[in-house]
Amino acid sequence: MSEIGVKKGSTFVDVGCGEGFFAVPAARNVGKNGKVYALDIDEESIAILREKAAKEGLINLVTRVGAAEEIVLCEACADFVFFGIVLHDFRNVSRVLQNAKKMLKPTGLVADLDWKKDPMQFGPPLNIRFNETQAAGLLDKAGFEVEEAKEMGLYHYLILAKLP
Repeated sequence: MSEIGVKKGSTFVDVGCGEGFFAVPAARNVGKNGKVYALDIDEESIAILREKAAKEGLINLVTRVGAAEEIVLCEACADFVFFGIVLHDFRNVSRVLQNAKKMLKPTGLVADLDWKKDPMQFGPPLNIRFNETQAAGLLDKAGFEVEEAKEMGLYHYLILAKLP
C-alpha cells in the first residue's frame, strides 16, 4: 500500500479483490475517513471478505459481487484503482480498464501489480500472463499515461498509471 501512496482518507477500489488480500490492509490504511470498494465475481470470496471485515470492524469496506466488465462502483471517486494479480483473468481487459477510468478521480492512480511473465513453479499459467510491456500497452491503449513501472521482488511488477 505504501508503494502506491495509500494513506488515511484515501478512496481505494480493489477490482478482482478475491478474499481481500489487498482490500483488508487497504481498509486499515485508509482509516475511518477513507473508503475501500471491493469487487469480485466470486460470491464465496466476497462472503469471506465480508466476514474478515466484520471481525475487524472495517465499516469503511464496501463489497460487491459482479463482473468488472459490467460494474462501475463509483464515478470519479477513487484515488486508487487497484488490480492485484488479476488483470490477466478478465475476459475483456479493455472494458475493465474503461470502467477504471470512470471510477478514477482526475488526480488518481491505477496500480497494476502482477506476476512477471517468467517461468516459475507457481502462479497462473505462463501463457495467460502479461509481461510489463504488454500490461503497459493495455493501459496506454485504454487512455492512461504510464507513470512508473518497476519490479516488486522476484516474481511481480508494479505499474502505476494516471489519466492524461
